[in-house]
Amino acid sequence: MRTNTRLRVTAAAAIRVTVAAAAVLALGAGALPATAATPTEPLSATGKPPSLGKPTSLGTPPSLGRYYDQTLDWHKCTLGPDDTTGKELDAAGVQCADVTVPLDYSDPGGRTITVALSRLRATDSARRVGPLLLNNGGPGGPSLDMPLLFGKAMGKVARKYDLIGMDPRFVGRSTPLDCGWDVGSAVFSAGRDRAGFQRSVARQRDLAERCRRTNGDVLPHVTTRNTARDMDVIRGALGAKRISYFGFSYGSYLGAVYTELFPGRTDRMVLDGVIDPARYSQTLLEDATAANERALDDWAAWVAARDETYGLGSTSDAVRDTVERIQEAAADKPLRVGKFRVDEHFVPVVFFAGLGSDLDRERDQLASVTRTLARAADRDRVEPGPWLTKMLESLTTEAGSHQGSAQSAILCGDVAARRGTQSYWRDIQAGRQTAPFASPLTRNISACEFWDRPVEAPTVVDNDIPALLVNATGDTRTTYAGARQVRENWSRSRLVTVPGANQHGVYADYGNACVDKRVNAYLDTGELPARDVVCRGE
Repeated sequence: MRTNTRLRVTAAAAIRVTVAAAAVLALGAGALPATAATPTEPLSATGKPPSLGKPTSLGTPPSLGRYYDQTLDWHKCTLGPDDTTGKELDAAGVQCADVTVPLDYSDPGGRTITVALSRLRATDSARRVGPLLLNNGGPGGPSLDMPLLFGKAMGKVARKYDLIGMDPRFVGRSTPLDCGWDVGSAVFSAGRDRAGFQRSVARQRDLAERCRRTNGDVLPHVTTRNTARDMDVIRGALGAKRISYFGFSYGSYLGAVYTELFPGRTDRMVLDGVIDPARYSQTLLEDATAANERALDDWAAWVAARDETYGLGSTSDAVRDTVERIQEAAADKPLRVGKFRVDEHFVPVVFFAGLGSDLDRERDQLASVTRTLARAADRDRVEPGPWLTKMLESLTTEAGSHQGSAQSAILCGDVAARRGTQSYWRDIQAGRQTAPFASPLTRNISACEFWDRPVEAPTVVDNDIPALLVNATGDTRTTYAGARQVRENWSRSRLVTVPGANQHGVYADYGNACVDKRVNAYLDTGELPARDVVCRGE
């Protein structure tokens, strides 16, 4: 789950598993609009949609023809005077459109919703490959701005593609969902003791109930499988027999699901920060427990070597003691940071956000934030800088409700299962000895424990397709072991490994010329490397 490093810290992206605070979107709340008043029909008792008609090779199910054949109205992206992203897209020559899709694919004649697209058109018509669909992760990460990043990162290769950004259903501009949460993240720490854990249980139950009360009619349809179906409608509306695809983090899972539901409809495929589909669950972060503990150690050592700059401790243990002191103070009494109150459940999420990259600029940012929090732990009056302000606005207030709601709705709509609340507490306690920082966060209970049962079973991805996989060995969100497993399952794929890096999402963000070159070469020629590749840090 991931968002751009430049936009890397919205609280909702925490499961992507990425939290990224600098990209908090101003999204409106309210009821979901619909283009038809017909109520939705439930899926069949088996949990599978009724037959839509068997498509021919690369064809269209007859009942969905009007969606696949629709004409898209491309227009300017700016929605109003405060729409900074829209203005940037317009300035770069990007156009936007809305594609109409059924809310419920088992009832194509019923209620419809819209999915927002952006497009930077190919300029090399003689060598045009076709559309390259881009997904920035999450779940719940908006992607309309991705053609801007990719247009630069791909260089001349971008001229051969229509770069297509997509806000998945119920995300960003795509008929947004908002449960009216009082916080912006459903990912938070259990705290230091059982009382803290019980508070997190109560909050997750409340978040699930708010979603059920405000959006219960649409929640069954907020799923990855339906987003994949939307992608195929987009393919048809774009007039393409196949689409190329680039997915970061959760976007890797979405891409895998698409290939399973619609075999033969992808051309060139890149997955960066790879999720093993077999490990996709409501406890998606659990696999990253050890990686985050190591990343905190690595960061602490980096900060200790610069004690004259930061004053957080001259040894790694001393820096970690400072982090622990901040967490203990927040557990005793929430920290006052400007207008925000930050308790023991959200302090660890701030650190988790900062551990998504080992670039010096990101480590420096987290060190500066830690200095602010350390002063707050001493009960000094402090004001947060821009990064921390956006992070806390998104994490601890209703401003982030939309993205947090969408993220939970997607994950819980895919894989919610009742485990029993105490199973989470036992897992947290078992992990504290080796991962005292990460375990209460990565193994904590989620709103999915209280969600209604998904209407479809999780997708079993058992195909084998050619794809380029990219992963850092120290990835703190989507572990390297998951990427290795996907490589093993997809024998025709190739894996680009970045050894020793604690980086989630490498291409275009990390500055590794080897990775960028390999990805661009594949997108240019369609030819995978002859063997797996190791791209060492530069």
